[in-house]
Amino acid sequence: MPDCLTKALRPLLLTLALVLALVSCSRIDVAYRNLDVLVPWSLGDYLDMNRQQKSWLDERLKEHLAWHCQTQLPGYLDWLDQIRRMVARNDITDQQLRQRSIEARQAIGRVAETITPSAAELLRGMSDEQVSEMREAFGKDIRERQAKYVDTPLAEQIERRAERMEKRLKPWLGDLEPAQRQRVKAWSEALGEQNRQWIANRAHWQQQLSQIVEQRKSDTFEPRLAQLLQQKESLWTPEYRIAFQNAEQQTRGLIVDLMKASTPAQRQFLEGRLAKVRANFSELKCLGG
Repeated sequence: MPDCLTKALRPLLLTLALVLALVSCSRIDVAYRNLDVLVPWSLGDYLDMNRQQKSWLDERLKEHLAWHCQTQLPGYLDWLDQIRRMVARNDITDQQLRQRSIEARQAIGRVAETITPSAAELLRGMSDEQVSEMREAFGKDIRERQAKYVDTPLAEQIERRAERMEKRLKPWLGDLEPAQRQRVKAWSEALGEQNRQWIANRAHWQQQLSQIVEQRKSDTFEPRLAQLLQQKESLWTPEYRIAFQNAEQQTRGLIVDLMKASTPAQRQFLEGRLAKVRANFSELKCLGG
């Protein structure tokens, strides 16, 4: 599985990025055809699977991909058409973005529900050594992210966050106007200490997964894993719940304001980009279809 696909969900649901995270990926077909990007966590990042596990996972992923492409893809095209109409009318509001976000989360939820049995089967078959290895990798992951995103002055965190957002926006809008760049900076400032809350919540999630996997032979294993994968919001830390709600609201406001300040050339650029994304999705040949 290509290393670039360990970024989990974002590359697959590229169009959802406009609302949820504004993350771009230049190869829809490559991202989509590797179903491991659908998994809300990337197990390959944290342990070495043996040959038998890898072979089993590859076959199971093909089955999930066929299901996803045949049953879920049409809904993505409809969703994307709604976004394109919003852009064509230059009428993007907070209410519309909130609704598109709800629809996106529902789509993600359907995927999480479908893959849970496969995730449970894979995790249940892990050896004690693999579980220990995963726990150690979780710790390393948090230490590295803490050093990169938190253990720096807040002003630097804000500046880097704004830079990352500008980089994500460029494939959709092209170069930003000075006023738009200022708006991105204001957005980043409004998120404040979100990095700290995000990483703390990530560590909390990993800890819960480790605890669940420790009890992988028990009858409660799969129901607990299902909650962790399908209802992750219910297990967030209180601090992150507040930070996430603020980030979602601030990001919707950012998109609305950026589009209000957009030039005709930027809107044309965006329409062309969305049209290309739709064409790439439309041309996908579903396995077994």
